[in-house]
Amino acid sequence: MKVAIFGKEFIPEHRAYLQLLIDELVANQISLLIYRPYFEKMAITVKLPEQLQFFTSHADLVKHTDMLFSIGGDGTLLDTIPFVRDSGIPILGINLGRLGFLSGISKNEIKQAVSSITKKEYTINKRALLTLKKPEGIFGDLNYGLNDLTIYRNNTTSLIVVHVYVDGVFLNSYWGDGLIVSTPTGSTAYSLSVGGPILTPGSQNFVIAPIASHNLTVRPIVIQDSSEINIRIEGREEKYLLTLDSRHSAINKEDELIVKRCNFSVNLVQMNNKDFFSTIRDKLLWGVDNRN
Repeated sequence: MKVAIFGKEFIPEHRAYLQLLIDELVANQISLLIYRPYFEKMAITVKLPEQLQFFTSHADLVKHTDMLFSIGGDGTLLDTIPFVRDSGIPILGINLGRLGFLSGISKNEIKQAVSSITKKEYTINKRALLTLKKPEGIFGDLNYGLNDLTIYRNNTTSLIVVHVYVDGVFLNSYWGDGLIVSTPTGSTAYSLSVGGPILTPGSQNFVIAPIASHNLTVRPIVIQDSSEINIRIEGREEKYLLTLDSRHSAINKEDELIVKRCNFSVNLVQMNNKDFFSTIRDKLLWGVDNRN
């Protein structure tokens, strides 16, 4: 079995947990493929096996890789998507960050997680992505995201007006700071912070949620992810900020946006002793009350 390891930042306080992960993988005779920039940050302080391979691109990763371990928080896991793409390589998130909805394995569960992987005691959770069909080329060939697409006003105090159509039918004109189009996975991210609902991963929906709406009666809405979403922007500025997960770009006021469900999914690894509902109870502290 070959496992790829991806991370962005190496924090010295996490050295012991990372060393434990490496040692457990080696002890279980699992070959390692490490993201080279991450290797260069941790190689001085973490003892690594002599037989190592490295990857820096999608092409390097898809060659005989059985699973990818994302080391960090949810932002780190989102950054694995451009490497995994449509390969189907399962992703296991090990949370060394903060909240960690996607990175479901805590640093204290590393040994148990490696054992479960070797025994194949896990399930694959398929997660839908959204894709930006138009304008073309803004994000190159990485025009898809696991969490959300957002439109913001750009360095101005003026409101932005976002006109939204669903399958050619006018939905609403949103006055405010911007708009979020979220997948079920992204429903526990930025969308949640603006009052959007939590969607279960397989619900086959999108959430359209305004950011700081100027109209108090406007609320997030859930639509089928088979829908095509058309977006037009109106405002005083000529350019606005568009983000797709952690990537961002400027767009012109005249640009029409078309958002649809992506034609492939991402595979997240879920341990058999965990599920989506237990994760949100744990992360959002549901039921934590002195009266209980």
